[in-house]
Amino acid sequence: MANVKDVDPDALIRKTAEKLKEANIQKPAYVDFVKSGAGKDRVPQQEDFWYIRCASLLRQVYLNGPIGISRLRTRYGNRKEHGVRRHHHYKAGGSIIKDGLDALEKLGYIKKTKAGREITNAGKAFLDKISNEILKGEKVA
Repeated sequence: MANVKDVDPDALIRKTAEKLKEANIQKPAYVDFVKSGAGKDRVPQQEDFWYIRCASLLRQVYLNGPIGISRLRTRYGNRKEHGVRRHHHYKAGGSIIKDGLDALEKLGYIKKTKAGREITNAGKAFLDKISNEILKGEKVA
């Protein structure tokens, strides 16, 4: 039985994003028009940005939970260029992260606790099942 730590993170996030898209996870209307943080210059160019971010959030909560929105904002932040001055780290936008966690909570994959967001047994089973599918696909190919 494989888990999230046994597979390639990119493959896991791509496959999980596809499954979340099939599950009709609610996508906020503003996601296509806003930057994902103050350190970014443009809005995300990927069509499936919302589903990829939700899949990545689910993986982060699985690995690092319980975890709060502030720590996730730091995790998804980046360094902003200031011309000739030094680069500084900027946190990611909190509303995209909060709405993603809320959507995953509605599906029953994450629960809110006093210490932060934790993954539920259903969320663990969901990610472990996808991890097993990825490993079986690699062995056959």
